[in-house]
Amino acid sequence: MPSLEALQAAGHEIALVVTQPDRPGHRLKVTPSPVKVAAQRLRLEVFQPERIREPAAVERLAAMGSELIVVVAYGQIIPSSILEMPPRGVVNVHASLLPRHRGAAPIAYTILAGDRVTGVTIMQMDEQLDHGPVLAVCETEVGPREDAPSLTRRLAALGADCLVDTLGRLDEIVPREQDHAAATLAPRLKKEAGELGWSLPAEEIDRRVRAFKPWPGVMLPWRGERLKVLAGRPVPGPAGEPGDYLGVQEGGILVATGSGAYLLEEVQLPGKRPMPARILVAAGA
Repeated sequence: MPSLEALQAAGHEIALVVTQPDRPGHRLKVTPSPVKVAAQRLRLEVFQPERIREPAAVERLAAMGSELIVVVAYGQIIPSSILEMPPRGVVNVHASLLPRHRGAAPIAYTILAGDRVTGVTIMQMDEQLDHGPVLAVCETEVGPREDAPSLTRRLAALGADCLVDTLGRLDEIVPREQDHAAATLAPRLKKEAGELGWSLPAEEIDRRVRAFKPWPGVMLPWRGERLKVLAGRPVPGPAGEPGDYLGVQEGGILVATGSGAYLLEEVQLPGKRPMPARILVAAGA
């Protein structure tokens, strides 16, 4: 959405906005994507094919006669029939420093890997996943306590600025081939990735809690139940067997891990609302 708004504000003529179909949202009410809402506010034409590779969708895009196509977190593979369509190619805004973290979940994998620097890559798309030549890179530091939603917001804004600047210099940029041997993958996250145990080191649990917010979330065992961990942090603490309750500290409850201790700050029990972790002990949960 920030990229769409930035392109409009920069004076680019946007012929068509392609976004996902309306989906069931809160209480199964059919809800438009934020991109569609923004496009309608900007009085732009919107197209919502179920599959972008469908012949009718390809024909619709071809009929626009666009000079350039921009792809930002679209969520579907763009077929070669579209990649070869515009005379100036298809430009992608990717939320990592390619070739690091190619794939659908670069922001989560940036946090999982403990990267201290990340950024946005503006690239020319080809038929392989996040493989095309690089046009520009814009870097930013990753905060020590940053989680996926916070980093996503910052990279969305950075990507919008980087995209507009890149398109303004497109004629003078020489595309740079990626170092394919250095590529790492960031595949789509699965629900089971968040099913953890206390035998992991506290630092690893912390990275996963921050990386897997809001999806798939982190579940940890607690007195016979699976507890969803919404916030916490690793802290120096007394030794104990993984999963041992070590006491209340700094507004949370301390639990032993495979290496170090983890302070639970905000949690959610099955069928319950989010709550401060200390309530677990106060209520005897």
